[in-house]
Amino acid sequence: MAPIAAGTAAWGLMTGVAMVKSGLSVFECVLMTLVVFAGSSQLAAVPLIVAGAPMWVILATAACVNLRFVVFSAHLRPYMMHQPLWRRMAGGYFTTDLSYVMFTARHPKPVPPDDLPTLRAQEASLAGNCAVTWVAWVVPSLIGIAMANAVPLHWGLGFAGILALLGITLSLASSRMRLISAGVAGAAAVAAFALPLKLNILVGIAAAVAVCLMLEKPAKPDAGLPKSGEAA
Repeated sequence: MAPIAAGTAAWGLMTGVAMVKSGLSVFECVLMTLVVFAGSSQLAAVPLIVAGAPMWVILATAACVNLRFVVFSAHLRPYMMHQPLWRRMAGGYFTTDLSYVMFTARHPKPVPPDDLPTLRAQEASLAGNCAVTWVAWVVPSLIGIAMANAVPLHWGLGFAGILALLGITLSLASSRMRLISAGVAGAAAVAAFALPLKLNILVGIAAAVAVCLMLEKPAKPDAGLPKSGEAA
């Protein structure tokens, strides 16, 4: 996580600056940074809070922006179901896009619950990813809140976070199916950009999943297993 922490830090810094310059108090900015810990939904919710939008509109907007984490949590479920509920809930808070991607790239498959050494290794890997990401986001965000008047928004440092995500995405495009899914998701998200509440992200995910399911060939039966009716 260390090589991409700089991009996360730049993004967090600009989010802290943006929250203060939007009109929130320092206390509100610090509370949102520590409790929400989700840059996209923070940036989507802040203008609504400042405009005095109803609470349900703010919550619905933040929920729609973060719906991609439903997909992440469904994928991570086999990795975490052996843990008690409070640890799974804490893992949900600390997990971000980057920590999820880096963890699943390193551990593509869950392990049986009786394989304790590997389970511990996976838990340590995810905890380390999340810890580095949390520090790289929260600390610069607090610095941005404290130095909001000294860091102009036109510096565009938040774009560094996008570059970090783009770099990881390209590094994961290691097969033709992944290239196709990335292309389909990107094209669908751009085509649906006009949708409210950033629902174009969900359109991109749904389109990529649908296309890959259609293209994926079913697994061939094991030739070593006896066919129905044959003696073992």
